[in-house]
Amino acid sequence: MDRLPKDPNILYSAINMLLRDEEFDNLDQLCYAFDADRSMLEDKLSAAGFEYYETGRCFRAKQQ
Repeated sequence: MDRLPKDPNILYSAINMLLRDEEFDNLDQLCYAFDADRSMLEDKLSAAGFEYYETGRCFRAKQQ
């Protein structure tokens, strides 16, 4: 996970860009390529107010 940004807002943007531009078909593939633990990644972004939507293949701001 050292290759991914540390700042949660930049991380959110980078992951969505990689998924949107079809670099990866899903979050699991992205995590494998960057040697990142998916649950840790989701926890970090969740703490910053984002959640992953499987059907949209993206992170979005949590609904209040």
